[in-house]
Amino acid sequence: MRVIISGASGRMGRMLVQAVSEMEGAELVGATERAGSEWLGRDAGELAGIGTLGIKLVDGLSGLPQADVLIDFTAAAASLEHARYAAANGVAMVIGTTGHTAEQLSELKRILGNTPVVMAANYSVGVNLALILIEQAAAVLDAGYDAEIFEAHHRHKVDAPSGTALAMGRSLAAGRDVKLEDVAVYAREGITGARKEGDIGFSVMRAGAIVGEHKAMFVSDAERIEINHIATDRMVFARGAVRAAAWLNGQEAGWYGMREVLGLK
Repeated sequence: MRVIISGASGRMGRMLVQAVSEMEGAELVGATERAGSEWLGRDAGELAGIGTLGIKLVDGLSGLPQADVLIDFTAAAASLEHARYAAANGVAMVIGTTGHTAEQLSELKRILGNTPVVMAANYSVGVNLALILIEQAAAVLDAGYDAEIFEAHHRHKVDAPSGTALAMGRSLAAGRDVKLEDVAVYAREGITGARKEGDIGFSVMRAGAIVGEHKAMFVSDAERIEINHIATDRMVFARGAVRAAAWLNGQEAGWYGMREVLGLK
């Protein structure tokens, strides 16, 4: 499996380079970074701390060797450009980028209409199990239980709520057979009035070097049920994304998630 990693100098990019190097049968054939980056021209392996790989960071995908899969953990606007490259060159795509607007997501799906794609808010096996548990819990714990989602990340994360928190919200809403956009509450300030039954509230923390913490809570007058996930090392995301790339390689065109990758119903 020949892999290109976009955003290879970032936190996740470096982890992805390491994860590809660890996987038997996988080979890194290209690594990109945004134009003007101080890391352009540097060896991707050296930046990842695993030694020289002979793959230098470049500021564009054109001219790179043919690949089987492109792994993208960059920014929403950049992911659209990378998607155009993947679609035009017959390259499958694993997307870990979050923060897309509804319009950007629609355009992404249009561009990649004939491309095998895995897109997930979180590539951790544990998180994807948690999403299933949240949906199951919400089917039992109806609107009589107040639902809240909390997430915390490092100070550098630019989007909020996190893609994983939103995925938890969608799972919770699906368990209650409602649409998240109809019941989500993303901000509270001032005199907000009493809580509306059935609302799904979100709260966000940005501080320090927190890798990722997520919690779904179901609260009644008599009890509270919590489903938590705490990540302590970003490698759990990188290894999951590379696992998704290996699964995706050779799949028919389609839009897949980690449930398919992991064989979860």
